[in-house]
Amino acid sequence: VVLADIPGLIEGAAEGAGLGHDFLRHIERTRMLVHVVDMSGCEGRDPMEDYRQINAELAKFSEGLGRLPQIIAANKMDITGAEDNLELFKMELGDTAVKIFPVSAATVSGFDALLDEIVKTLATLPKPLEYDEDELVEIGLNAFALSPVHQVLVEKSVKGYKEIEFEVMRDSNDHAITICGMENIDPVGVHTGDSMVVAPIMTLSDHDMKMLNDSAIKIIRALKVEGGCNVQFALDPNSSKYYLIEVNPRVSRSSALASKASGYPIARVTAKIAVGMALEDIKIANTNAAFEPKLDYVITKLPRFPFDKFTSAINILGTQMMATGEVMGIGSNLEESLLKGIRSLEVGANHIYHHKFDDMTTEELLDYISVFRSDNIFAIAEMVYRGVTVEQIHEITAIDVYFLNAIKRIVDMEEYLKLHVKEPEALLDAKKMGFSDKYVSRLWKCSETDVSDFRRGHGMFPAFRMVDTCHTGAYIPYFYSSYTGGNVSRLTNKKKIVVLGAGPIRIGQGVEFDYSTVHAVMTIKKAGYEAIIINNNPETVSTDYTTADKLYFEPLTPEDVMNIIDFEKPDGVIASLGGQTAINLAQPLHDRGVKIIGTGCEAIDRAENRDAFEKLLKELNIPQPKGKAVTRIEDGVAAAREIGYPVLVRPSYVLGGRAMQIVGSEKAL
Repeated sequence: VVLADIPGLIEGAAEGAGLGHDFLRHIERTRMLVHVVDMSGCEGRDPMEDYRQINAELAKFSEGLGRLPQIIAANKMDITGAEDNLELFKMELGDTAVKIFPVSAATVSGFDALLDEIVKTLATLPKPLEYDEDELVEIGLNAFALSPVHQVLVEKSVKGYKEIEFEVMRDSNDHAITICGMENIDPVGVHTGDSMVVAPIMTLSDHDMKMLNDSAIKIIRALKVEGGCNVQFALDPNSSKYYLIEVNPRVSRSSALASKASGYPIARVTAKIAVGMALEDIKIANTNAAFEPKLDYVITKLPRFPFDKFTSAINILGTQMMATGEVMGIGSNLEESLLKGIRSLEVGANHIYHHKFDDMTTEELLDYISVFRSDNIFAIAEMVYRGVTVEQIHEITAIDVYFLNAIKRIVDMEEYLKLHVKEPEALLDAKKMGFSDKYVSRLWKCSETDVSDFRRGHGMFPAFRMVDTCHTGAYIPYFYSSYTGGNVSRLTNKKKIVVLGAGPIRIGQGVEFDYSTVHAVMTIKKAGYEAIIINNNPETVSTDYTTADKLYFEPLTPEDVMNIIDFEKPDGVIASLGGQTAINLAQPLHDRGVKIIGTGCEAIDRAENRDAFEKLLKELNIPQPKGKAVTRIEDGVAAAREIGYPVLVRPSYVLGGRAMQIVGSEKAL
């Protein structure tokens, strides 16, 4: 291992590339070290052994260790081969016939090699270029700064291809299975964490499905990963040509989604494989972990973005993940799961319609969706409302027509509902598609209560179906609602307590609320009650169906929660442990006759309502900054004049300072 001083190492390459002294000064300021690995003299020896020795030397240098720690399940070579070194990865794959990205530089270590390859690559790319050389250099510099081994890979872009993921599992006996296949609605070009994702895979031919699935199994076997592994592919939508995008030789965020989507406990099985158990020895429901789950429902994952906190930020998406969390909707069809997912996001929308796009022209909308954005689903729906064809939208977005047609079917159902006001058959058709009472009330020009009363009066209640993918007849207490199929959730005679979850992770509302929820459930069960959780976040422990006595994976809205409460008839509901999500449900549930236990609605209102809280502090003779709670902008302006600028504007019933601003003038206010 040779360590080199960067300015001396790259001076010639920088000058040759015409980047001059500005580039050199930037490098000198960063003072990064580059590891230059000498692989000469390895002819005739096993390159894998040579690489192991180099890894050991690197670890000894960087960590001060004389040896590498043993890693259970995925050894050092597995992880390094999959994530760090493409050439080594190719060696490990051997003759598995898995296609790898065409790469201009197999591995680029050091700025000199990177710059040489930048010049070579730009010379061979077709014109016009989507990105220019200056931007590539800028991105390359940032990439080196972020890479712990100062290594950058320059590879072919496959933007616009279908993105397909497989979650696979292997034990030490080389028994490998596929747990879940997932399809990104958005094409390659946006990070999968920022993409809408569905399962099962919907738009692939049987040939392409088998081809990619077989490749995923070949990869996990070639890498000798023991446990869960996520494999991502890019598939040409017009042929069966495909490339491998990425392998995660570990459980990941996608593993959590796959686990909740399939009901297969990936992390638990991975842990047991790590200590030497085989898939056949690990018990799940009435079978063992060697089965491959089969979904008879549809899930849709939607990302939760922080742009409601950063309203001036540009919401364009790319290959770096921006979402802070995600939600999952489960339904009997794509439309139902999509609409349930949208309701779960808590972004002020309960449907594919969003008022943000009302005043934009169609031309502006077409331009808006020409790049990946956090709210494109709503912009696309608005264009369908205006009669833009799904083929036109497909040409711009590269989203498969199959998914765009689902949006069109939702829009068509809206028109049908407008023509059939207060007709039971029309309402039932809409409910099967996932429409909420609240949105139907908008179409029927009446209150949500009117729609709810009408629905109930005609005996329309959802069934609670089981997430069962092993199909052995086992009772698995993991449910979702649907207006199709029969009810399989079993009622008991035990006293019951419902705990409301916190929904998607976002800035100011994170995993700490899930921690509270899970510990509440443990306490409830220990006290002899039946514990029921309602939540919609696939990343949480509370949505592991073994946590509570029952899990309902549902949107946290008054309608969806009331459907469960009407069925279960619990002795109480806890709303104080699920963050602002649960707090905001307390009053609507209380108004519908639900018993809120623990911190009640009156206490919540006195703490959250600015006016009520101010009065309480006056009663207690506790000082606070001078202020006034208002409900009209005119009153706010008058209050600010009385108080004097600058003033702090603070909404009621929000968490983490959302929409709070320090304002210095009346114009800004």
